[in-house]
Formats: sequence, structure tokens, C-alpha cells
Amino acid sequence: MTATVAPTSAGLIPGARRRTPKLATGFVIALVALVLIAMLSLAVGNKYVPLPDVWNALFAPGDTYADTVVASRIPRTVLGLLVGAALAVAGGVMQGLTRNPLADPGLFGVNTGAAAAIVTATALGAGGATSVWIALPGAFLAVVVVYLIGTGRGRGTPVRLVLAGVVVSSVLAAYIQAVSLSLPRVFDVYRFWVIGSLAGRDPHLILDILPFVIVGLVLALALCGSLNALALGDDTARALGAHVGRTRILGALATTLLCAAATAAVGPISFVGLAVPHIVRSVTGADHRWLLPYCLVAGPALLLAADIVGRIIVSPAELMVGVITAFVGGPILLLAVRRMKAAV
Repeated sequence: MTATVAPTSAGLIPGARRRTPKLATGFVIALVALVLIAMLSLAVGNKYVPLPDVWNALFAPGDTYADTVVASRIPRTVLGLLVGAALAVAGGVMQGLTRNPLADPGLFGVNTGAAAAIVTATALGAGGATSVWIALPGAFLAVVVVYLIGTGRGRGTPVRLVLAGVVVSSVLAAYIQAVSLSLPRVFDVYRFWVIGSLAGRDPHLILDILPFVIVGLVLALALCGSLNALALGDDTARALGAHVGRTRILGALATTLLCAAATAAVGPISFVGLAVPHIVRSVTGADHRWLLPYCLVAGPALLLAADIVGRIIVSPAELMVGVITAFVGGPILLLAVRRMKAAV
């Protein structure tokens, strides 16, 4: 498996101190860009609202039509911020854990686990089968099974985890296909959820997923130093005093919390977890202490930008954000493969 990062020792990156002012400046610029994109997310739609009116609606709201339009778009934008941050940071952690540049959050079966839970609940006649509380247990159960298979008999390696994820995801995908194609009622619910969209989601989902996203982000950011050590290889990481097993367990837990919450809320959105760490790594380099905070900002910016594009290109209709990110992710995946071949 090709390593994605190569710091020289735990938490120590060559030239890190020299690059800190430049990276800090870049982080501030990224934050400003995110604020602007979030403002555009509130402004763009069937009814365009000028940015000064968006500002007034946020900080001096009244009873105007523009204020009402902006207020109706706030839940969608906040959901995009949370989901984008969750998927991008989870992707950065996943690539660090597996030392695989093609790893993304779906590798642990999170998406298929959540989808299998929703399909099962719908088939059993549960009301509101796309609820986050139905999808979450399925995602968690899939990750637990992947982890147990990938670390069986104490021989856990990144390659075994990846293979276990592929096997479990394939089995669950077959189950989903069988159930949804056999029952038209299930297919009707599943086909809307599986594309991935920020539109038309219940605003209460924000409060449902917020605790999971916060805990997952805090846990992921706390692992930055350990992920730097893990990038050197298991033996070297142990020699440096890192707890390899504990890092993998906590990293998998953080990834599961983030991906399960995001997927359950808006459906599976592909390539954000893969593309954003690659884009960010070209700026920050290998150091996870900068990589993950940058992902925290760049993920929401990419997702909201894709959502805005989806509202514009087929206006007055909308293209779901999951479709746009798939188009963006394809070239990124090709670039990653080319970089892997160049590194061999």
C-alpha cells in the first residue's frame, strides 16, 4: 500500500516551523473564502438575494421577502457546513490510518451500512425510514464488523482493513439491491436518499447530528500527532512510543461518528472525503496538524460550492449535490492514481 505521508518522526515535519506563518495565513484566507461561499449559498436559488441583503437578513432581520428567503436557506447551508467538515476530516483521518491515498470514508462500509439500515426499516414498514436514528446503528454495525474481520487474530494491518471493508460493503450492497428491487415501496424511498442532497432535509437533522459531528471532530483533531507517527509505519511508530492499536481504534471511531452522522443526514455523498485531503495536502504537506484543520474548512467550502453549482446549471430545477461532487471527484481520483504511479 502506498504511503500518503512521510514525516520524519512523531509530530516532526521538516521545515514545519519555517512554514508555519505561511500556513497560518493560508488558513485565514481559507476561512474568509468559506464565509463568502456560505453567503453565496444563502443568496443563490430560484430567487437571487443580493449579498448586502443577505448580510442585513443575518444581522438586522426584518419582515421583508428577502429576509424570509434567506431564513429558509439557513438550515440547508448549516447542514452543508457540518456535512462537508465531517466528510473531509474523516477522509483525512482514513487516509492517515490506512496509509492509502485512495482511501475514503466509505471504505469502512459506513455508507452501505447506513443504506442497509434504511432499506431494512422501510421494508419493515417503519415510518420516516430515512431518520438519522435508523441509519446510524447500521453504519456503526458495519464498521464494527469490518474492524473485527480486519483485525482478526491480532493480525490487523491497513491492507486487511481495506479488504474487509470491500467485502462487507459488497455483501451489504447485494442485500440492498435485492430488497429494494423486490419491493417497489422500498425502492421509492431509497432512490431519493441514495443520491445525496442538501435540499429538502428536515432542519431538525442539524440538532440530531451535531453532537456526533462535534465529538468526531474533537477526537480526530486530537489524533494529529499519532497519525504523523503512524505514517512512518507500525514498527517505527511503536519505537517512537506511539500506541498503534489505540490510534487505529480511536481513528476508526472518529471516522464512524463523522461519516455515519453525515451519511444518515443527507445520504451518501461521494468523493468529498477523497478529494479534499488531496487538495489540502498539496498546500499543507504531510503534517496532519495542518492537514486536518485545513480539511475542516475546505470540506464545507467544496460541498457548498458544489451545491450552489447544482442550483445554477439546471435552474429553475436543481441538480443534487451528490451528482456534482461525483463529477468533481472523478478527475481528483485520476490525479491521485497518476501520483501513485509516479511515486512507484
